[in-house]
Amino acid sequence: MAIDVVDQVIELLPNEDIYVYHEIVHNRHVVERFVNQGVTFVESLEDVPEGSIVVFSAHGIPPSLREEAKQLNLTAIDATCPLVTKVHSRAVRYARQGYQILLIGHKNHQEVIGTYGEAPEQTQVVESPECIPNLTIHDPDKLVYLTQTTLSTDDAGIIIDALKDAFPNIKAPPTEDICYATTNRQHAVRLVAPECDLVIVVGSKNSSNSVRLTEIAQTMGTCSVLIDDASELNPKWYPTGNETIMLTAGASAPEDLVSEICRHFVDTHQATLHVADVTEESVEFGLPLTLKRLMEAHGVDHKDRRITVEAPIITAAEYGDTPVALTISGERS
Repeated sequence: MAIDVVDQVIELLPNEDIYVYHEIVHNRHVVERFVNQGVTFVESLEDVPEGSIVVFSAHGIPPSLREEAKQLNLTAIDATCPLVTKVHSRAVRYARQGYQILLIGHKNHQEVIGTYGEAPEQTQVVESPECIPNLTIHDPDKLVYLTQTTLSTDDAGIIIDALKDAFPNIKAPPTEDICYATTNRQHAVRLVAPECDLVIVVGSKNSSNSVRLTEIAQTMGTCSVLIDDASELNPKWYPTGNETIMLTAGASAPEDLVSEICRHFVDTHQATLHVADVTEESVEFGLPLTLKRLMEAHGVDHKDRRITVEAPIITAAEYGDTPVALTISGERS
């Protein structure tokens, strides 16, 4: 969704300088493609000229950054993932109700920085069970936990169980915070990886959810590697040419990187492609309000515009071969 937002801003204002605060998503190819279209990525709003357009990344930002953008007279377009926005809203609501918030995640990750900023005086970051003894708790009956959306469900579960042991009355969020794109891929790896000799994850090294996929595959007993694209493939990983390889990708990896790897294996190793539809994905998002306002200011009708995320159509032309359906039997924990 965030990538689509930047695409629409470029289309709307092709002759204007466009800035993006932080990487729009944690994927090297996505960032490079936008740089080639003239987009400038910054890590400080001080690097954005006054009055310019700035897009906030999918990971979310603290309220202080929105205020800074106003002070600099910037036109801010918020491309925060709606699932991250949901966690922000919960942090605000629980803080207003007097709860202390225990935020499970990596403290230096951009998403956690943004969520923490919603209620910094009432929020503590918990990176592992070892952090729990060092927490400052005022009232164990007024505690709630929230999670970073791109965590491993296994890792999050270990920390949640430890928090419940330490604070039996801690409140859980009404629904799971970890996003569907993350949990679906993790579930697929747990299910398919044990049947394979190697798991290849397409994603960048700074992509939290991509790294988690490689870790889960290893936990399931299958060797795994994380690569940005086909140029990083190493034949030493599949020496016999008769290996079964699972190919998956981080949530923000462009699909053409996946199809390129498929074509390589079909063309170079005469591979047979199998598709495992573990979970059907079809999600539709409305445009961010800030993007709608920008469109209105430039006379563009956005009434029927939506952002749709769904599974790709796999064709022989794009992927090198017509895939065979893969039947997955049984459930794996």
